[in-house]
Amino acid sequence: MTQIKNADNVRLFSLNSNPKLAEQIAQRVGIPLSKASISHFADGEIKITIDESIRGCEVYVIQSVSDPVNTNLMELLIMVDALRRASAAKINVVMPYYGYARQDRKARSREPITAKLIANLLEMDQISRLVTIDLHAPQVQGFFDIPVDHLQATSLFTKYIEDQNLGDDVVVVAPDHAGVNLARKYAEHIKASIAIIDNRNDEVRERVDQEVPQYVIGDVKGKTAIIVDDIVDTGVRMDLSAQALKNFGAAKVYGIATHAVLSADAVNTLQKSPLEKMIVTDTIQLPKEKEFPKLVQLSVDDLLKEAIVRIHNNQSIDTLFNRK
Repeated sequence: MTQIKNADNVRLFSLNSNPKLAEQIAQRVGIPLSKASISHFADGEIKITIDESIRGCEVYVIQSVSDPVNTNLMELLIMVDALRRASAAKINVVMPYYGYARQDRKARSREPITAKLIANLLEMDQISRLVTIDLHAPQVQGFFDIPVDHLQATSLFTKYIEDQNLGDDVVVVAPDHAGVNLARKYAEHIKASIAIIDNRNDEVRERVDQEVPQYVIGDVKGKTAIIVDDIVDTGVRMDLSAQALKNFGAAKVYGIATHAVLSADAVNTLQKSPLEKMIVTDTIQLPKEKEFPKLVQLSVDDLLKEAIVRIHNNQSIDTLFNRK
């Protein structure tokens, strides 16, 4: 375990999106969370006050851009502005879940590229570095002209899979053609074959009226299938993918997704699906009403702790990408 050096000038701040994860990270780093007051004016405007001196400090702000997305984004931008005006030496944003990342290109005419817009806003706010986990598209890193540490939860999930002793007959499944690279990465870790669901449905807008995909590329019959994705939102695509795999003879089906958005009726959809378990991380804090029996939540606290410590110590984070 890497230990932080010369921590006197390091400050960790948590905003409102995921205070539980922030507290866990702070405990692992060995530095208490610094104090800031977050309140609202009568019309909903956000007011932030930093309650201690951070002059000349290296600051890490932990905030996911998750539901309520716009409020959490504005909290982050206002906090960074406050830190900069309070003379912080470095402002590092730790964003476990990078919201607005699903629009990373113009797929149709007259569409915005919101992933680039968020990058512009963060750079305009003059952050020093971004630390994030499993971007919807890795090339979003290229939207920034500052250092971006794009961490991956692959090793966290593969360790869980190996601990479950699912046997040798395992196949990793991409829910669509765009997810092949991610599926291959998992397959290499656990030494399994891959399959692809020939999903012709809209990748961005999951609709309840979508149909079960009719084709699966690859052999899944009699195997334990593991569907891997970066986000599970409405749960519709994960459910339909599991149904398709069952139709093609898969013995058991597990779902993996780093970011548990779980909007709309996702909880009921996933609980009633053919999935044995839906495995996610805690990049997004889930309220009690979004927890369900099939849900397994793994923590990224150690991954982010290691990143923060190594960044502060000026050490390479390369080993974090290939941890076993």
